[in-house]
Amino acid sequence: MNKAELISAMSAHSELTKKDSKAALESMLAAITKSLSEGDQVQVNGLGTFALSYYPARAGRNPQTGAVIEIEGANKPVFKPAKALKDNL
Repeated sequence: MNKAELISAMSAHSELTKKDSKAALESMLAAITKSLSEGDQVQVNGLGTFALSYYPARAGRNPQTGAVIEIEGANKPVFKPAKALKDNL
């Protein structure tokens, strides 16, 4: 399911128009992105938790030359599904 299909499904399961469903989805995604960028985690009951996880710097190799390179550490978003979501699947 892509974003357009999700918007259509949201519209079909609620009394919202597709335009309102799109605005709601984009608003939710913007709020999650903003919270993660501030270092907070977002917990949605029944769905799961969005958080940042720090991956430290490490050594890697350039596949073309075989030279050793340093890969910088980075914060990456992670999602941990809630028990209710896992049980429904």
